[in-house]
Amino acid sequence: MSRRTYQVKDVVRMAGVSVRALHHYDEIGLLTPSARTDAGYRVYDDDDLLRLQQILIGRELGLALEQIRRSLDDAGFDRRTALVAQRRELEKRATKTAEMLRSVDRAIAVIDGTTTGEPMDMKKIFDGFDPETHEAEARARWGESDSFQVSMERTKGYTEDDWRKLKAEQAAIYDDAFKAMNAGLQPDADDVVEIAERHRRSIDTWFYPCSPQRHVGLADMYEADPRFAANIDKHGEGLTPFLAAAIRANAKKRR
Repeated sequence: MSRRTYQVKDVVRMAGVSVRALHHYDEIGLLTPSARTDAGYRVYDDDDLLRLQQILIGRELGLALEQIRRSLDDAGFDRRTALVAQRRELEKRATKTAEMLRSVDRAIAVIDGTTTGEPMDMKKIFDGFDPETHEAEARARWGESDSFQVSMERTKGYTEDDWRKLKAEQAAIYDDAFKAMNAGLQPDADDVVEIAERHRRSIDTWFYPCSPQRHVGLADMYEADPRFAANIDKHGEGLTPFLAAAIRANAKKRR
C-alpha cells in the first residue's frame, strides 16, 4: 500500500468529518494519526483513512464509538473480512429500505386516490416494517418498570409551549455539559456533577420519577443504545460517555 499522507484539512474534505471529530477520535484512541509534523500538526496516511472508514461504517450500523474501538483494536480483526461482512449487512438494509419505500409510495397512492384496479390491499403498506422488533426493544428497555406508562400519562397533556420549554431546557443542559467537557473538566467535578443533577431533575419533572440510581440506569442505556448516543452527540461529539460518567458521579455523591 502506498504511503501517501494527508493533512487534517484533506481528511475533512474527503471524509466529510469535522476537525473536532478527528481531534476527539485521537483523544480517545480511536483514530491516532500515523505521524505529526515538527510543529505538532496531525498527519494521516492511507491506512488511517481505511480505519476512519471503518469508524464511519460502524456509526452508520449503529455502533457506539467504544464498541468500534474495541473491534478495531482486537488482535483478530481483519479489515477485508470486516468490509465483506459490512457490505452484506448494508445490502440487507438497502433491501429493507427499498421495501419500506414501496410501502410509503402505496400509502401516498391511497391518500391521493391514484390506485388503479382493485382497492389497495392495506397489508401492503406495512411491507418492510417489523413491529415485533420494537415491541421486544420496549420490553428489554423498560422491563416491568412503570416509567413508560407514567411518562405517557404526563406527556399526553403537554401543549406545544410545554414541549418547546422542555426542548430548550434539555438543550441547555447538553450544551452546558459539552462546554464543560471542552473546558477540560472531569465528569466528577462539582460543576459537571451539578449539570448531571439538572439532567436528572429535568427527567423527574417532565417524564417520571427519576432517582439517582434510576438515572444511572439511563446512563447505561445512553451508552448501549447508539440512537440515544447519536441524539446526545448532536450537541457535541463524545458528549454521551462524558455525560454518562457525570451521571454516575452524581449518583455516587448522593448516596
